[in-house]
Amino acid sequence: MMKQPSECSSALVRSGNRQFCSALLAGCLCFAVFGFGLSLTSVIAADGDIPAGLDKISYPKDNPPDEAKIHLGKQLYFDGRLSEDNKVSCASCHDPAKGWSNGDRFATGVGGQVGGRSAPTVINTAYQMFQFWDGRAGSLEEQALGPIQNPIEMNLTLEQVVAKLNKIPGYREQFQKVFGTDVTSDGIAKAIAAYERTVLSGNAPYDQFKAGDESALSPAAQRGMKLFTGKAHCTACHAGANLTDNAFHNVGIGMDRDDFDQGRAAISKLGGDTGSFKTPTIREIARTAPYMHDGSLKTLEDVVEHYNKGGIANTYLDEEIYELKLTDQEKADLVTFLKEGLSSKDYPMHKPPKLPE
Repeated sequence: MMKQPSECSSALVRSGNRQFCSALLAGCLCFAVFGFGLSLTSVIAADGDIPAGLDKISYPKDNPPDEAKIHLGKQLYFDGRLSEDNKVSCASCHDPAKGWSNGDRFATGVGGQVGGRSAPTVINTAYQMFQFWDGRAGSLEEQALGPIQNPIEMNLTLEQVVAKLNKIPGYREQFQKVFGTDVTSDGIAKAIAAYERTVLSGNAPYDQFKAGDESALSPAAQRGMKLFTGKAHCTACHAGANLTDNAFHNVGIGMDRDDFDQGRAAISKLGGDTGSFKTPTIREIARTAPYMHDGSLKTLEDVVEHYNKGGIANTYLDEEIYELKLTDQEKADLVTFLKEGLSSKDYPMHKPPKLPE
């Protein structure tokens, strides 16, 4: 969701080491500091209907999914009454019709206030170790409450939103059924997180091709896939079932500005994380323009060209970013793979539910 304006080790440390250290430190901090921190023993394997190509989902032990909780979370997700002006909902910035983002460079909150980062997609966030571009939240439960309290997003205190929802009989009744209490901030977080874990995209032509269906990808997309895993070096960061390493990288975006966004460094306090941002999933990437943490690249062609030229040089540029020397045909084939190969016919186009009264 939309971020606060401020979301806004030495340079000799190689990026591979600093990213590992940053992720390790962040994981320790999330567990030690935040109430929603996860440990290896606090999750259970899920047995749901997972789209082809994706892994099973792990759930927090204190927030296993069930139909009533997910339905409640969906209502909360689409309900503008969680904001000060009753107009801004989670779906305002993370709209299913816009790739579960918002189609704009930045997101707009109450009173028309605009943030400084793009709205990341909700698709497959069930698999992410960290939430937000800078990874400051260690779980979906923790993330869910941030935008509600952000003065440029939804602008309510937790006390205010709890009191507001408790005045709505339909919500109070559902919270009693699901959690055995009236509305609480903990219940709001758990319900929204449970719903967001159902927003999944898999079974793309890429998955079908890997499973043996050679007709799933066009010849151009097949050439692009070979580039993706080879010369274009995309899998250095976009790897695994969800096509992300869940780490943070400086790819040069915005680093040619005097007031560049510090990114992960603002959270980790590690100099080597300066200008680094979380690797997003690129499933359904054709639907989520504009791109990058600041929404500065309008098209996938722009994204490919950015990486082809080796990003934007800066002291903290990730070692995996270098000039690729792709030909015009190779760049076109790579874009074809991203658009065709990673777009699923089973896209999760959720419709807003009837809201409680």
